[in-house]
Parts: sequence; structure tokens; C-alpha cells
Amino acid sequence: MNSPRPLIAIDWGTSSLRGTRLGASGQVLESREFPRGILTVPTGQFEAVFQELFGDWVQAQGALCLISGMAGSRQGWQEAPYCPCPAGFAELGQHLLWLQPGRIALVPGLSCLGTDALNTPDVMRGEEVQIFGALQLAGRDSATLVLPGTHSKWVQVHSGRVMQFQTFMTGEVFALMSQHSILGKTLDLNGAFDEATFLQGVNQSQQAGSVLHHLFAVRTLGLFDRLSAAQLPSYLSGLLIGEELHTQNVNTDSGPVILIGSDTLTQRYSLALQHLGFACQSHGAEATWAGLFALASAC
Repeated sequence: MNSPRPLIAIDWGTSSLRGTRLGASGQVLESREFPRGILTVPTGQFEAVFQELFGDWVQAQGALCLISGMAGSRQGWQEAPYCPCPAGFAELGQHLLWLQPGRIALVPGLSCLGTDALNTPDVMRGEEVQIFGALQLAGRDSATLVLPGTHSKWVQVHSGRVMQFQTFMTGEVFALMSQHSILGKTLDLNGAFDEATFLQGVNQSQQAGSVLHHLFAVRTLGLFDRLSAAQLPSYLSGLLIGEELHTQNVNTDSGPVILIGSDTLTQRYSLALQHLGFACQSHGAEATWAGLFALASAC
């Protein structure tokens, strides 16, 4: 797959801003990263910040710039309405929000309706390009994908289209429990990751009973010296990630589960999945650039 135009791929998130210039075959020619997430940009200043940091790139003859992530949110440069699922490259391309027609566009993100009684809506921004990029890298068009993070995503893709996804506040709950609750008084967050203790937490999450009860055990296991303060964060992490996995009907008929994210998080999810008997493979930041390249080639 080749993109005939110079492509500038931008991932503009809540806390950081990353960009790459991609070559004709999708290879990274140059990268830049800044601590200029959308929360640092004053209202009405997005274009000025973009031009300051990437203006020289966009001046290239025939350059195309695609911007994914929170820049397209209500708090960002301009709100790009979500593209409803099921959705693939074609639907995403049709929903691009052009800031400069034919030159600079915001990728819209995805929305879907849940299968519960309320048909509760769910959304993502930025993860959609990672999903399509990881599928390109894996040479697959169907998969279960997991994107760990503050708000972890579980995604079902069939024949190149995102059919359904669910969001879990796993990372945020870990932060709240470990820093702003009574549990945090017994945790040493500077301790090294303990794989065995993490898997203890995963095992406990698979047992009967409420996660609200299991969480309190993080405190009592410390009080009775069953686990050290340095081990407790690993146990809490395993408990919460295990609870997330406990809710899933993991289907590997189309191949291993695909994990997308930082090495630290994908390692933990990989450990938990493999411990529970599920094969998986991992991708990192390269999935974002592969996804934006593939989208540029398709639109």
C-alpha cells in the first residue's frame, strides 16, 4: 500500500502531542513530540500551536495531514462528530472533518451502542487508528483487540470493520484506589512489579464475589503481613485487570488477541491473558502511524 502524497501523521492527545512525517511506503522519516496536549492549549490557539510545531512540514508540496485523538473532541481544535459503528476505513474517510479542504483533516473517532437495556453509548478517539494500524501490521481483518490505558478498550473487528467495543475505567480506578483511598495508605508505589503477586490478584478476580469486597482485601492483606507494601500495587493491578478480563467472552477463533499500548501495560495484560489460557500479541506506537497511513491511502 502506497500513499502518493507526503503524509504528516499527528496524534494529539490530552497530555501530549506527537507527529511523524511518513514516506511513500509508510516508513517514519522524522518524528517530533511535545508536552502540548489539548489541555495546555488556550481556546482558539490550536491552529497557532500546530503551525508553530509542524508548519514547516505542512508546507511540503501536496502534503496531507491527518490528526487523530482528542484534537477532534469538544475541548479540542474543533469537534469532529463520531463515526458510528460498524465502521471501517471507508466510513472513517467519509467522516473526516476537513480544517483545510484536501490538506488538513481531523479523524472523527468512533461511537457504538451497547447491548444493555439502555443501549448505553460508548466512544473512542485516537484508538480507532491504532486498531486499523495494528490489523495492518498483523495482516488480519478480524480480531479481538485490547487497548490498555486509563480507559481500557475491548474491540471486536470483523472483515475490517469495528463492530462493537467496550470501555473499562481500569487505569483510572487503579490511580484513584492507590492514591486517593484508604488502600493507598498501605501501598508502596515505588516497589518493583511482582509478577507472582500480580497473578495472585488475577486469580482472585476470577473467584465468586464482588470486586468491591475483593478491593478491601488489598488493605487487609497488608494489615496482616500477607503481602508487603511493595507487593500490594502488583496485587491491586492484577485484581483490576483480572476483573476486566472476567467480564469478557474472549474469542480467539480469528487469531491471538491483539494488544496495543505501552510496553508496561501490554506486558501486564499479556501475562493475565496467557495465565488464563489466551494467546496474544502486542503492538506499540507504530500502530498509530500504520493506521493513519492506511487511512490516508484509502481516503
